[in-house]
Amino acid sequence: MISSVRELPTAPGVYRFRDDAGKVLYIGRARNLRRRVRSYWVNVGDRPHLRRMVRQIARVEGVWCDSEHEAAWLERNLLEHSKPRWNRVEGGAEVVGYIRLADGARPGLRFEHTITGTAPHFGPYLGGLRIRQAISGLYRVLPLQYTVAGDASAEEFGRLFGIGPGDRAALARTAIAVLQRDAEAVRTLRDELIRRRDRAAGELRYEFAAKVQAELEALDWIVSEQKVAWLGAVDAEVYGWADGVLVRFEVRDGRMCTWTQRAMSAATARERVASTPELWRALARRNAELAARLRNG
Repeated sequence: MISSVRELPTAPGVYRFRDDAGKVLYIGRARNLRRRVRSYWVNVGDRPHLRRMVRQIARVEGVWCDSEHEAAWLERNLLEHSKPRWNRVEGGAEVVGYIRLADGARPGLRFEHTITGTAPHFGPYLGGLRIRQAISGLYRVLPLQYTVAGDASAEEFGRLFGIGPGDRAALARTAIAVLQRDAEAVRTLRDELIRRRDRAAGELRYEFAAKVQAELEALDWIVSEQKVAWLGAVDAEVYGWADGVLVRFEVRDGRMCTWTQRAMSAATARERVASTPELWRALARRNAELAARLRNG
């Protein structure tokens, strides 16, 4: 096993394998970078094609992301830009989708594959199932669908929840705050889902508790920090430097699509690092430090 693997964080991110000539062999992502990369040397017995690749690995590189969702987007972007030999598909397998806040006769939250109409859209997010589970969790606490005036069935269900058409605006504002990642709104909604999950478990309704737990995890997925995809019509060069290593990320049309690193002196790197937009500075600095540790290790 390559000794530098121990320098990888036990955090979400993207990893890359290179051979002796510096050619990229494979790009992947992980919830726990160190554990996932280490597994290539201890747990590929039933995958002979991977054993062949592992024998060629000379260097490991990694990007430490702020969330699993961010890692998923970065892996997708990198693979759509350039697919190494050992990657079997271009980009990720997850469906891309949005959450639309509909109003009018049928208010509520909708899963959409694209932006349509003028209603507010949030996203995009990766993973059709996760998006739908997140919507289910939002509805569990914010039942917008039962605030329809003149709909007898909706009004009857609304009474069971203690709400009516007059509550629509307040529920919609809360949903928007959650989808915009307002910390207090997210915390309040998560606390309520946790309360309902724990109550169900205490009443031995384990199937329902598991469903709410899946909604919690999906909510965490869509509201987690993400700075590598669909940030508007933004082009940028992102640089980080540490201990003689310069890391560069290229952002095109709001998507971080390339990742390179090379040796460079502090004096040469200074101007590049200073030009990095504030949004990405912490990520770039952290990953330059990681790149230096991996190279030195």
